[in-house]
Amino acid sequence: MGRVLFHSLGEQEQNLIVKAMEARERAYAPISKFQVGAAILSDENEVFTGVNVEISSFSPTICAERNAIFSFYATGARNFRAIAIYGTAEGTYPCGVCRQVIYELSPNCKVFIIYSKDHIEVESIADLLPHGFRWEEV
Repeated sequence: MGRVLFHSLGEQEQNLIVKAMEARERAYAPISKFQVGAAILSDENEVFTGVNVEISSFSPTICAERNAIFSFYATGARNFRAIAIYGTAEGTYPCGVCRQVIYELSPNCKVFIIYSKDHIEVESIADLLPHGFRWEEV
């Protein structure tokens, strides 16, 4: 899909970008200092946010994307169409595990990678995870 400008996005997508940027400030990454905020947009235009939470043994660490999605699911909601990701480093893309979760739960999801309000990349999750696996396809 490519690069888009903030002002060219619709109101819901602009709100999604802002919420991801705000969420990053609440991330807990005392070791790596690599903070990530994520926000997902439901089919009902609700926004749910998540942050990465880093634990010293790393195994129980959770990424912002999964944190947002699992919080969304905890409410009983099920359908989301977009996710925005804003990391400490420019071009913070979802990890492989997060790509699988996004693809499995929303195979048509748009993924907004925020460099800044002036530089936002938009990809489909299918492009980020070619040949993705979904149980229903077996």
